[in-house]
Amino acid sequence: MVTPAARRLAVGWLQDGFGVSQRRSCRVLAVVRSTIQYRSRRPDDSALRAELIGLAAQRRRFGYRRLTVLLRRGGSHVNHKKVYRLYREEGLAVRRRKRRKLVAGARIILAAPTQPNQRWSMDFMGDSLATGRTFRILNLVDDYSREAIATEVDTSLPGLRVVRVLERVAETRPLPAMIVCDNGPEFTGRALDSWAYARGVQLHFIRPGKPIENAFVESFNGRLRDECLNESWFADLREARMKIGVWRIDYNEVRPHSALGNRTPIEYAQGESLPS
Repeated sequence: MVTPAARRLAVGWLQDGFGVSQRRSCRVLAVVRSTIQYRSRRPDDSALRAELIGLAAQRRRFGYRRLTVLLRRGGSHVNHKKVYRLYREEGLAVRRRKRRKLVAGARIILAAPTQPNQRWSMDFMGDSLATGRTFRILNLVDDYSREAIATEVDTSLPGLRVVRVLERVAETRPLPAMIVCDNGPEFTGRALDSWAYARGVQLHFIRPGKPIENAFVESFNGRLRDECLNESWFADLREARMKIGVWRIDYNEVRPHSALGNRTPIEYAQGESLPS
């Protein structure tokens, strides 16, 4: 497809090279003259462009839709189409990481929770320090509000440590009726089983090899990996805890979630509407 800029260049080349008029050049090239004479009347977008570039530098894994929400929160009354145009012109598009497609199987679908602290999900993920030493992260998510309740970081997180994390969380909020988890030894061991029985919490174990049945925390794991772990360098365990903790607060209180109508988990749990 020939762009308007290319047409103007071709017409200008004929005019300068052969000394013919613009009208004659357009006739030879079968170009409508009005398209050559048109000049854009768009307002100056330099301030918006600079703000968009700044946000994209801070949020390297955010696409234009989520950046549009942040611009509007900052007071810019901007159309998402304009943001998309500037986003493409500045080459800010996020490179998508390809995922291997898996064969879909029968799923066990739980009823959707209707209020906060009705059902939680938890799972482990791992990463490594700059020294090469590996560490683990215990993620605990509220399935209703998508709030990241806890991200416990350490080199070892056995069942007793999982119980201590849940007890610490129980000091500030009510425990759910159900917690969804996989069949890892930390979750199927005696420590967590005894705690759940004493606390009246049902442990719902997904089928082995079916992480889709724990979709809420798996989705959170993906965001944590993409926006924090892959974008950070951890010198030691202390720095890993600090950076992951800061990201968790941002995830809960600042980051817009498309599944929540571009609200944050805290706003959604409190029933707040998105600012206009």
